[in-house]
Amino acid sequence: MSMTIHVNVVSAEKEIYSGTAEMVFAPAAEGEVGISPRHAPLLTGLKPGEVRVQAGGKEQHFYISGGMLEVQPHVVTVLADTAVRADDLDEAAALAAKEQAEKLMADKTSEREYAEAQAQLAEAVAQLRALENLRKRRTH
Repeated sequence: MSMTIHVNVVSAEKEIYSGTAEMVFAPAAEGEVGISPRHAPLLTGLKPGEVRVQAGGKEQHFYISGGMLEVQPHVVTVLADTAVRADDLDEAAALAAKEQAEKLMADKTSEREYAEAQAQLAEAVAQLRALENLRKRRTH
């Protein structure tokens, strides 16, 4: 039996996932991190992207809009601003949000509005990338 670690993926609204895993991958602020059982304690910010949880020979995918990652030797907690299962992402909505953010950036009237549009664009692009990665994995 392989070693496992308990994983919780939680958004501001609800718990999205709770279970054991052999490996967890998350989009940390400084780059993707891989967490295995008995990993050293860690607390880091998360950027918008995909969290992958490997359990029982399968991989589950979640999109997060950012948040925090806490790692203890036997527990990983992903505390996300927004979290959804990758299967539940709406590609049309993500494309519309990307187009809207690009339009706002082109029509910027203040630095604050431009920064908000950049953040919206980053989130939309991260959702689209998560969908693309999920499609690739299903075809392989």
